[in-house]
Amino acid sequence: MKRVNWMFWTVILMLGFQCEMLAQDTIVPQAKSKKTSSVKISKAASDLKESLDSNDELKIAKNYEVLAKGFTDKEDFVRAEEYLKKALASYTKLNLNRDKTRVARNLAKVQESQNKVNAAIKSYEMAGAASADKDAELINKNDANRLRNVDNPAVQKEYSKSNVLLLEKESKKEEVAEAYKQQAEASLVQRNSEEAIQNLKKAITYSKDKPEEVVKLKNEIANVYVTENQFDKAISINQKLLDDAIQQNDFNTQIKQLQSLSTIYFKNNEPEKAVASLKKSYGLASQYGKTDDVKSSLKQLLQYYKSKGKDIESMALYEDFFQNFDQLIQKDSTLIDEKTFQVTEEKIRQLEKEKALKDELISKKNTFNYVLLGSIALLLLFFGFIVKALYSIKTKNKEIALQSLRREMNPHFIFNSLNSVNQFISQNKELEANKYLSSYSHLMRNMMENSNKDFISLGNEIEQLKKYLDLEHLRFQDKFEYQIVVDDALDSETVLVPNMLIQPHLENAIWHGLRYRETKGLLLLKFELNRGKVSVIVDDNGIGLTQSAALKTRNQKVHQSRGVTNTKERINLLNELYKSNISFSITEKNSGNTGTIVEITFPKLEKI
Repeated sequence: MKRVNWMFWTVILMLGFQCEMLAQDTIVPQAKSKKTSSVKISKAASDLKESLDSNDELKIAKNYEVLAKGFTDKEDFVRAEEYLKKALASYTKLNLNRDKTRVARNLAKVQESQNKVNAAIKSYEMAGAASADKDAELINKNDANRLRNVDNPAVQKEYSKSNVLLLEKESKKEEVAEAYKQQAEASLVQRNSEEAIQNLKKAITYSKDKPEEVVKLKNEIANVYVTENQFDKAISINQKLLDDAIQQNDFNTQIKQLQSLSTIYFKNNEPEKAVASLKKSYGLASQYGKTDDVKSSLKQLLQYYKSKGKDIESMALYEDFFQNFDQLIQKDSTLIDEKTFQVTEEKIRQLEKEKALKDELISKKNTFNYVLLGSIALLLLFFGFIVKALYSIKTKNKEIALQSLRREMNPHFIFNSLNSVNQFISQNKELEANKYLSSYSHLMRNMMENSNKDFISLGNEIEQLKKYLDLEHLRFQDKFEYQIVVDDALDSETVLVPNMLIQPHLENAIWHGLRYRETKGLLLLKFELNRGKVSVIVDDNGIGLTQSAALKTRNQKVHQSRGVTNTKERINLLNELYKSNISFSITEKNSGNTGTIVEITFPKLEKI
C-alpha cells in the first residue's frame, strides 16, 4: 500500500515538473491548427517586438493591449494585468483619453477576476474620470461602487441593474452579459438560486455569438443546481453540453464536461459513472496532448482508487501513464507555445529596457534643449532690454539736443529785443517801448509754452510768427512790410509744423537783408501744400546774400552761420526721431532781382 501511495505522488509530481522542464528545454514541431489564443499571443508578441524596436509609442500601446486580450482569453489574468498596465501607461503618455478609458476598464475587470478589489476600484474610477461620455463615466462609477459594497449583495445588484440599462442602450452585449453574471453572483450570496439561474440565463441570451462563453455560463447554472442537490438537472445540462461538443468535434469541451460530470456523479453517489467519465476525459486528454487535463483526471482517479484500496487498477493506470508519457509531452502544443513565448518575452523585456533607456536619454536631451533655449531666450530678452535702453537713451539725447538747439536761438533774439527797447527809451519813445515790451512778453510766453514741443499746429506757429514780425516791424517799420499767405488746402488747426524752425530765417531776412535797403522792402511768408508735402517759403527782396556778407560785422557773420547750422542740425534730429524727411534750402535771387529765398519742405502731418 505504501509503495502505491509513493508512486501516486511520484506520478503527479513527475507530470507537473516534467511538463515544466519540457516547456523550458524542448521545442517540438506542431501541426497546423486554427488560430487559437496562443497563436494570437504569439503574433501580438512579435508585433510588440517590432514596435518596441522602432520606438513607436502608439503601436506599442496597441500591441500591449492585444497581448493582454490573448492572456485574458486564456484566463492568465496575472500576465493580462501586467500588459494592460503597460498599455495604460503608454496611452496616458500619449494623452489618448478614449483609449485610456477602455484599457483602465479592462484592467479593472482583470483585477476583479483576481479578487484585487481595491485595485479594481481604483481602475474603474480612473476609467470613469478619463471618459468623455457621461454614460460611460456612470457605468464605471457603478462598478466601483458595486465593489465597495462586497458585503451588501442587494446594493451590488442595484448597481449592476443600472449598468444593464446603460449598456443595453449602447448595445454592448458582452458587458450586459457580465452585468447579469454579477447579479447572479449577488443572488447566490443571498441564497436565491432561482434568481441566480434566471440572471445566468439572461447572460446567455447576450452571449450567443460567443459559444465558449455560453458553455461557461451553462456550467455555472449546472453548478448552482449542484449546490441545491438537484443533480439530475446539473447532469442533464452537462450531458447536453458533452453531446454538442462530440457533434462539433470540440475535444477541449468534451474533456471539461466529462470532468464536470464525474464530479457531479461522485456527489450523487454514482462512483461507477464518475470513474467512467474520468477515464474518458483521461483518454481524450492523453490522445490530444492536454497535459493539465491528464494531470487533473489522473489525480482524481488515483485518489478514488486509493480510497477504495484498488491497487491493481492504480498500477494499471500508472503503467499506461508511463508508457504514453513521452508521447503525451510531445503532443502538448501548449508547452511549445509557452516555450516560444518565453523566448519572445525575454526579448520583449530586453527591448523594454532599451526603450526606457532611450526615453531617459531623450528626456535628458529635451531637458537640456529646453534649458538651452530658455537661456538663449533670456539672453535675447536681456539683449533686447539693453538695446531698448540704449535706443531710449539715444532718443532722449536727441530730444535734449533738439531742445538745446531750439533754445540756442533765444538769447540772440532776446538781446536784439532788449536793444530795441533800449533804443526806444533813449529816444524818449516811452509809448513805443511799452507797446514793444507788451508784445514781446506775449511772444515770450507763447515761446515758453511751446518750448518742449517739437511740432505745433500751423495756426499756433503763424500766430507766434506774426507776433514776432509785428515786433520787428515796430522797430523797422520804414524798412519793410510783411505778408503771410496760407494755402486754402491747409487746415491751420490740424496740420502740424516744426516748432521754431522758421523764425530764425525771418530774423535773418530782416536783419541781414531788408534793413539795409534804401527803400521799403517786402517779406513774404508762404505755406503751400504740394503733393502731400508742406512747403514753407521765406521770400525777401533785401540786399541778398553776397552784399549782406560784405556788410556784416564779425559777430553777425558768426550768428548767421550758426543760425543756418542750427537749422540743419535740428532738421537732421527731427528726421532721425520722427522719420519726417524734412528738407531745407537757401537760394539767392538773380537776374536783376535782389533778395533771398529760403524753402523748408516736410510731409503733411495732422493731429490724430
